[in-house]
Amino acid sequence: MTPPDPHDPDRLAAILGFLDGAEALKDTLRSGATRRGRRESTAEHSWRLALLAMLLTRETPECDPLRLIRMCLAHDLGEAISGDVPAVDQRPGDGREARERADLETLCAPLPADLRAEILDLCADYAAGQSPEARAAKGLDKLETLLQHAVGAHPPGFDLGFNLDYGRDRTGATPLLRTLRGMADARTRAAMARGA
Repeated sequence: MTPPDPHDPDRLAAILGFLDGAEALKDTLRSGATRRGRRESTAEHSWRLALLAMLLTRETPECDPLRLIRMCLAHDLGEAISGDVPAVDQRPGDGREARERADLETLCAPLPADLRAEILDLCADYAAGQSPEARAAKGLDKLETLLQHAVGAHPPGFDLGFNLDYGRDRTGATPLLRTLRGMADARTRAAMARGA
């Protein structure tokens, strides 16, 4: 395959058009809060998840580090269109996966075909959850959420106890994820004891 012309204005305009759409993730709020009590955005969650994956590259030798980090950055892109559904509101068969896939395809439509295919492939791999990178990304995704909940200044009625069962199937996929899960659960219990 011939590499793209790095100065092709149409290609660069398409990339910027996609970036304009993805910017909506900065305003797509999640149910978790920051330490100061502000609701976090999906963009912040994805960034911190990718940072966690980057920091664990030595601990995940079965994964292609770049693919894992890219998957973490891309996994919630569809939420730029129809938003985040909090874990407590998710139900089997609720159509969320199909809706997020359709939203992702809409968001990626402006991209050049090669980049669109790369992002769609990463997200399909993530959704299938079978590759080493997808298993790691799914487990780390749950763990990042648990860790944020443990430090966040949440509004009254926020159920931290939900965390103790949340995502167990994903966070039990590897010994590393199980170890991190134990640490996240300890942080959750400490936050519950503080009345956070």
